[in-house]
Amino acid sequence: MSRQRKKKGRPISGWVILDKPVGIGSTQCVSKIKWLYQAAKAGHAGTLDPLASGMLPLALGEATRTVPYIMDGEKTYRFTVTWGAETNTDDLAGEVTNTSDKRPSKEEILSLLPAYTGEIEQVPPQFSAVKIDGERAYKRARDGEEMEIKSRTVSIKKLELVEFTEDTAIFEVLCGKGTYVRSLARDMGRDLECYGHITELRRTSVAPFLEEDLIPLDKLVEMEGDMEALDSELFTTGTALDEIIEVPVTKEQVHRLRLGNSIVLRGRDAIAHAEEAYAFSGDELIALGEVDKGQFKPKRVFRHSFV
Repeated sequence: MSRQRKKKGRPISGWVILDKPVGIGSTQCVSKIKWLYQAAKAGHAGTLDPLASGMLPLALGEATRTVPYIMDGEKTYRFTVTWGAETNTDDLAGEVTNTSDKRPSKEEILSLLPAYTGEIEQVPPQFSAVKIDGERAYKRARDGEEMEIKSRTVSIKKLELVEFTEDTAIFEVLCGKGTYVRSLARDMGRDLECYGHITELRRTSVAPFLEEDLIPLDKLVEMEGDMEALDSELFTTGTALDEIIEVPVTKEQVHRLRLGNSIVLRGRDAIAHAEEAYAFSGDELIALGEVDKGQFKPKRVFRHSFV
């Protein structure tokens, strides 16, 4: 008797810009969305801790191949720091390791912000996904090991104080890849000599997606079984490529690209050189590649790029 093949799922491709609720992990969200869409393949672009809420871009099908472009995008977070205590996780999930009766003034906080803007050095939290000798730091931290984690350069484009009370402060930060917001709270607390940790964290944007693009998980769950409604909430695969060069191609060129062949770009506005570019025809993403001496050379070819 021959084995019955498992269903592979729908060849659906695109982006779900999920508004992740507090209390659920990123991997759980991927599984839930993959199941709802009956998708053959799914993944996420940038982990959010279970205690964090907000934007979690989820890629379906061919869109998973564009995840690196979203990972590299700028991100906006709104976060609340509670002063007076530092924890081993730098958020409210951890154990308190240091305390202080001091509380910073609004003026002290504002005067500190310029030191946290621009290219800064930052040490990731002990409980983080940074690899130490090939193992995730959080795994070693769970075993009670305290590690020396090297600092890294991160980019803070903007850091603003949004609200202020005696015990807490709410900030908004626009930052680049690899920034740990928990480290910002920890370091500011130390510099202000009052200690601090994050008690609320929400990601509001991941370039090129905006806050208005978010869709709550419970709204998608309400659409269970209605594939037309679910598909209407998808952003096209090419949305992830807004920051790189576009190369429109003809139907004849589409055929050549999908065979892995280079094509010559013609016309007055044709691009001569580009380290990264993508080819599209109509509303369809065809390939990622480069332009060299007026030729588009495909590196990744897409079969089902759009809904």
